[in-house]
Amino acid sequence: MREHDEFLARVTAIGQQHDVPPEQITEVAGGVANRGFVLGEAFFLRVARPGFEDDLRKEAGVVPVARSAGVLTPTIIQYDDSRELIDAPYVVMDRIHGIEHPGAPVGLAEQLARLHRVERTDIPGVPQDDGGDPWLTVDALAERGYLDLGTAKWLSGWFTRLSDRFDRHEPRVLIHGDVAAHNLLAGPDGELRALIDWGDAAWAPRTMDFAKLPLDHVAAILPDYIRALRTSHPEQHLADEDELAAATLWFHLHWALGKLTATPWPGQRHWTAPPASRLLALLKFFATTPPAPWSTLT
Repeated sequence: MREHDEFLARVTAIGQQHDVPPEQITEVAGGVANRGFVLGEAFFLRVARPGFEDDLRKEAGVVPVARSAGVLTPTIIQYDDSRELIDAPYVVMDRIHGIEHPGAPVGLAEQLARLHRVERTDIPGVPQDDGGDPWLTVDALAERGYLDLGTAKWLSGWFTRLSDRFDRHEPRVLIHGDVAAHNLLAGPDGELRALIDWGDAAWAPRTMDFAKLPLDHVAAILPDYIRALRTSHPEQHLADEDELAAATLWFHLHWALGKLTATPWPGQRHWTAPPASRLLALLKFFATTPPAPWSTLT
């Protein structure tokens, strides 16, 4: 209790540095990587939890790059990893007044297109992520008894068919890495106001940024995403909807299988948290007769 009170006292001191009185400081529930605090009407404080310090450091480097590309994300007012005031890195940023959006907010496709157009540059802590090998995942599940051999062979064939429909070696782009409902703040009109929490940012295939949205949301915004890319780069050859859909399904299916062996984590708000949710979401999506090109991907 004493340690908790001391921590809150230090949070209060950070607020006072920004002229925020103690009565206007409120902790926001949730947050795996950070503890979050509303600092009055103008600011928001995020303090890294143990083990997630590098994610917050990465965020401090990525946010200015994203903002320079026109991406809607809060300005970082202060980043401090000195541990002089509080024993953890923290950031103070603009507070965006919005609500978590249950679907795909209006404007999300355009924002992702802006982010994915960022030129490759050295941003400390941002890794390259190619998404792993789904054939190895399938083999491991079969060896451990999670899949029968016939199903494993069928799944491996599905990944092979998908891989023939898109370029697995396309240039990597800057992705947010966690485009999910809890990181999308929208206004009452459903218009996107901010994409927040950049701790999973990476140089990766662009379609990896669609892997944490339900597939029906992806299907709805993908045409707008393609239009936004082609409007800004009409002279370039860009992947069509068939290629992007196949690559997106590749990640959804691979990550769904990879999640099967996870230990249940009750109480989490993200739809992908339960071990079987991704796989059942795929079943639901294809059982509802999705539009082309999705209907051709099985």
